[in-house]
Amino acid sequence: MKTFSWSLIILALCVLRSPVSAQTTKEEVARSIGIGQLRHPYLYFSDEEKPQILERIQSDPECRDVMKRLLAEGNRYMRKPFQKRVIHQPAHPRFEPKNEALSYLSDASNGALTLSFLYQMTGDEKYARRAIEYAEAVCDVPEWRNSAHAFDIIYPRVWPWNVPNDQVVFSYDLNSTRVARTLAAAYDWLYPAMTRQQRDRLRNGLLEKAVTRVRGNSEFFWWSTAHRCNWSAICYSGVGISALALLTESPQLTDIIAESYNKMSLTFDQIGDEGGWQEGRGYYSYMMTSSAYFMDALKRMTKNRLDLFRHPKIQANAFDFQLYAVTSAFGDSERENGGPTFAVNKYVAETGSTTSAYYREQFLGVGEDIFDILWPRSRVQAREPAHKSRVFKNIDWAILRSDFANPSTVTIAAKAGFNDDPHHGHLDCGHFTVTWQKVPFIRDLGRMKYDEQYFNEERFDYLYASSEGHNVVSVNGERQVVAKLKDSAWMPNIGGRILDYRSDDKREYIVMDPTHSYPGKELKKWRRSIVLEKPVVTLVLDEVSSAPGARIAARFFPGVGSTIRKDHVLLTDNAEHSMAVIPIVLGNENRIVGDKAASLPVATDAVLEWMQYVETIVTAKEGTTIMATLILPVEDAEDARRKTASAKISMTGGTVTVVVDGPGGPMCWSFEKRDDGFVLQ
Repeated sequence: MKTFSWSLIILALCVLRSPVSAQTTKEEVARSIGIGQLRHPYLYFSDEEKPQILERIQSDPECRDVMKRLLAEGNRYMRKPFQKRVIHQPAHPRFEPKNEALSYLSDASNGALTLSFLYQMTGDEKYARRAIEYAEAVCDVPEWRNSAHAFDIIYPRVWPWNVPNDQVVFSYDLNSTRVARTLAAAYDWLYPAMTRQQRDRLRNGLLEKAVTRVRGNSEFFWWSTAHRCNWSAICYSGVGISALALLTESPQLTDIIAESYNKMSLTFDQIGDEGGWQEGRGYYSYMMTSSAYFMDALKRMTKNRLDLFRHPKIQANAFDFQLYAVTSAFGDSERENGGPTFAVNKYVAETGSTTSAYYREQFLGVGEDIFDILWPRSRVQAREPAHKSRVFKNIDWAILRSDFANPSTVTIAAKAGFNDDPHHGHLDCGHFTVTWQKVPFIRDLGRMKYDEQYFNEERFDYLYASSEGHNVVSVNGERQVVAKLKDSAWMPNIGGRILDYRSDDKREYIVMDPTHSYPGKELKKWRRSIVLEKPVVTLVLDEVSSAPGARIAARFFPGVGSTIRKDHVLLTDNAEHSMAVIPIVLGNENRIVGDKAASLPVATDAVLEWMQYVETIVTAKEGTTIMATLILPVEDAEDARRKTASAKISMTGGTVTVVVDGPGGPMCWSFEKRDDGFVLQ
């Protein structure tokens, strides 16, 4: 009998911790929640759980400081002059210097959230009364959508993967979901203090401007099936949390809750096995943070039965992408450390990821948000991964390093992949960056200020998105191409792959082939090998096929000050750390030139930016040109000259050899000719 009981217990535990099911139904949602037993507040905590939160505020210094901050903010919201207004958004918000309507909406919704939380934590109804004013003001705003996503502006957009070309409905967007999520929490927390009419006013806002726009109509929204775009999970999370908040009055909303769960699961399926997300770190963080609100509430309300935190891709990686790719600024992302803190806290607690805990500990600061109290730091022990580098196979990114925390070591971020993300992707196949002393000595330009045309076909004429704005090779000025244009069919296989990756205690090595990211008229073949000779020396070997006489240019953008010499470039940061960039070409002369490109968004407050770049220029003698670029620390200008003089490239019997006097003495690399190109021996 005891054996049978233990078997049942083990079976129950396995069911509770098994991977998330692919899909659910409205009936399962209703059964799992038990709507008749719901009593507000219930989204993120219940009355029974409040004593634990209050004790945490007293005992945890970080939570105590967050509460002090919230009380100060609450005092400002209580005392500042506030009048309900209807402010119409500008017709061209990304051309205007500011959007007063969105600023008003954001401030009012944040006021409602802050004060409603203070009401719950203190019991003081003065906070509730003022919070209701702000919440009703939010409901009075006729449109929560950002007018940058109105028909005339968004219609010319090039739609991402899995989205039909013919899109015409744009009434619910990222801003809608942010406001809906905030108002849903305020509704839940203010519920005991509101009259019936006040409740109905907030219900009116959530239903009219969020739930009913999507419920039963999701097939018309482009983001509904754009599962490789963060919009999908973000928008479904917002409408899902709104429906959860309204279940006591509208129990039929279990259908949109089920749909939100199902569609978000399909989006999480697109996360790579190693955690990679094609849009980049910033957009991954935005997606995961926005998703967590719905995921947490649904898990709580269904008593763990519907738990998207158990999705296998999230369980396997959580926020590991943020850690490994910390120096990468590919696509429209930047070099920001993606948080926020409370979101990382939550995923670490739900997955037990020691790697994500290490990211939280090493790269993020103290919490400052309400949800840092509700989702405090986890007790999961932070553990630095034994292997510091990673290749994200689904997106063909490679991050090569010997140490996460030591700034005196070099980190190389490189990417191949396919030019099939017309939403946030750049034409940057073969691109790489070099970070040393926490500074991008060879950089990515990052994200430009968005204007109205940036997501249309014109996107790839902007320096930030074009291959001209990246550290890649060109032949006779030929640019990389994109796999998708407006109202056209997808072109397959536009881009390239990381063909090989090797790693040991002394060296990290990749070879990638970006050939098919170009039209193929001028550049016939390009293979790029990148070696990190640990801890600080970088070697890039480019094998370029073209017609004899073609002009081949290998471009890079310095992230620090640059001095161009005849045979090398000296890079120096503000702390006077220096690196030499030494180009050498097999059997051919090269010259080094510096120039700059101009970037100016279409906006009234735009500021002209000059982007300095350096190119190694070679005139092809034969069908294949072999170019090597050495990037290594130097003590000063004289040391740079000595190391440049020592750099040599030669070929013997089909093997290309590169030598240089490195920081610790002579260094040598040999590349063997194989059928498909040169490979490091």
